[in-house]
Amino acid sequence: MSTTAELLKGAAELFPDEVVTAAHVRHLDLPFGAGRFALVTLDNGFDHTKPTTFGPQSLANLNAAIDQVEQEALAGSIVGAGITGKPFIFAVGADLKGVELLKKHDEALAIGKGGHDVFKRLAALSVPTFAYYNGAAMGGGVEVGLHCTYRTVSKAIPAFSLPEVFLGLVPGWGGCALLPNLIGAERAISVIIENSLNQNRQLKGKQVFELGIADALFEGADFLEQSLLWTANVLNGTTEVVRAEVERGEAWDAAVAKGRFIADSKVHGAAPAAYRALDIIAAAKDGDLQAGFDAEDTALADLIMGGELRSGIYAFNLVQKRAKRPAGAPDKSLARPVTKVGVVGAGLMASQLALLFLRRLEVPVVLTDIDQERVDKGVGYVHAEIQKLLGKGRINQDKANRLTALVTGVLDKSEGFADADFIIEAVFEEMSVKQKVFAEVEAVAPAHAILATNTSSLSVSEMASKLQHPERVVGFHFFNPVAILPLLEIVRGEQTDDASLATAFGVARKLKKTAVLTKDAPAFVVNRILTRFMGEIQNVIDEGTPVVTAEKAIEPLGLPMSPLVLLELVGPAIGLHVSETLNRSFPERFTVSPNLAAVVKAGKRGFYVYSAENGFKPELDPEVAALLVQGDSVLTEEQVRDRVLDAVAQEIGLMLEEGVVAEAQDIDLCLITGAGWPFHLGGITPYLDREGVSERVNGKKFLAPGVASVPA
Repeated sequence: MSTTAELLKGAAELFPDEVVTAAHVRHLDLPFGAGRFALVTLDNGFDHTKPTTFGPQSLANLNAAIDQVEQEALAGSIVGAGITGKPFIFAVGADLKGVELLKKHDEALAIGKGGHDVFKRLAALSVPTFAYYNGAAMGGGVEVGLHCTYRTVSKAIPAFSLPEVFLGLVPGWGGCALLPNLIGAERAISVIIENSLNQNRQLKGKQVFELGIADALFEGADFLEQSLLWTANVLNGTTEVVRAEVERGEAWDAAVAKGRFIADSKVHGAAPAAYRALDIIAAAKDGDLQAGFDAEDTALADLIMGGELRSGIYAFNLVQKRAKRPAGAPDKSLARPVTKVGVVGAGLMASQLALLFLRRLEVPVVLTDIDQERVDKGVGYVHAEIQKLLGKGRINQDKANRLTALVTGVLDKSEGFADADFIIEAVFEEMSVKQKVFAEVEAVAPAHAILATNTSSLSVSEMASKLQHPERVVGFHFFNPVAILPLLEIVRGEQTDDASLATAFGVARKLKKTAVLTKDAPAFVVNRILTRFMGEIQNVIDEGTPVVTAEKAIEPLGLPMSPLVLLELVGPAIGLHVSETLNRSFPERFTVSPNLAAVVKAGKRGFYVYSAENGFKPELDPEVAALLVQGDSVLTEEQVRDRVLDAVAQEIGLMLEEGVVAEAQDIDLCLITGAGWPFHLGGITPYLDREGVSERVNGKKFLAPGVASVPA
């Protein structure tokens, strides 16, 4: 039987590039004569921009620190021990770079067991132990604290979570067993399942305290001092820690059932992690912690060797790393400064763009439109949104006044744009309209100004073709709602120069958007894939498959919403317009559905109606049902799914051949950040590879072995 030290030494050899966290032990005399205390500080030697993690060597360092503290406790030289982190960071869990390298089930099992063996020792010490959550705490960072006797938390913590299910894992170092036994199953499931599946929602310090995870809450400024005063009072009996009793009867079972309902509604059984976590929580009802830890080890190892986690880590790396270094972006030094922004149009999309530029760049923003009423309405929208931010306490009065003064509206483009550096149009999606707008703007804008278009499907090159300086036109395609979806497709026209492109990327960075460079190809990335995807769904409905079967067929992908609910959100008229645009470019693959055209002609907002009697679930609108003209070819759910996935795999293969983006990774980054496709799929290409669709359709996988999969 390997010792913990041997286990961790073996794991460390598999992961030579670990950013190692030290566990420094120092001693102090607690106030009020409470006695001598050992404080362990976790620190990887970097500032807060490189958060502290637990790889094998880091766990070994913590294990050695606990060896020392254990001896001191047994010798009676300390009355307690605490654990805290470097400034702004407690610890953010396992080092995922090491997890990616694991190739065998027993290696994965050793990671789970190693963490448990170290953390459990905190609970087994002969003196009380304290976790002081001073900064960001996630995953194993949260779990190491759960093994302590008591916990305090800083009000200043911006992020506290157990995000494992979001990535395709379970909290595997005690979270699934300890948390429900501390705060009850319902609250634990909210943290472990619900928050994770809601785009990895984070808790703030106050919420951590209110949930009962921490026993005391202190201000950030003197957090450690206050925690040590509190510790002294707990140890000398002045302060008594009282926790609510955990209900272990029907309430526990009801919470697990609710957790399964949440998982079903989010991933539809398509991703195993949430269900494995719920199984462990269900079994933890009797309080047998060791059985829970053993179950966590097994689940962790199984999931580490599964495709979902590899896809989750791949997606995480895309969003955290690739997004920060966009493939194909020109040298940053070529970018020109942007000190004023012009927006052509004052409708809802244009107003949202004006608000975003205003908030992020804090430079003058001027809107124009065809009449004063529209201009006033657009400026009024921005002013109202600024007041909402003020009302919510997101900005102060001074900033609200400053932002309000920076946004204006004019009818005369020459007055508004004569000194603008970046001008974006958000007018009707019609080539002749956009060409006319750009001609008018070019006549009055300074020679260096970037002319950007928010087109979702039209050719940027064609739009620029009649201008004297087409080299300064760039596609700048946002996704709705602009404030929420991170993706920005930056489109290089045939004549766009590097300086214009670099400026566009510089602006995107300041807007805090995930910018992906795309070729000027019809509908760029997201809309092209979604239109092919939706088009195939529409085709099978037109051919005769019932709407409910076509919709249900896609559930195993665990998408944020069903195809026809998405169509409702986009708007059937826009969906029809994009399909017509793509049909003109690729008539052999993109169809225009006569049924969708009929729905648009009838002025329907979508295929569904919602009623209170049915709990506002989508039901096929009887008026839409009456419009549908279907054939007699009825497919099964599996047949529908195969057809849709084959179509998507074919389209992605063609887009990569055409060089629409640099690599398959950019397709996935676009779908995750622009269309909300799930992390557990890694976007789409890892899923198509895993399910054998890529090879069936294109004769090869999209990604190399070990990229979003277990290394060979």
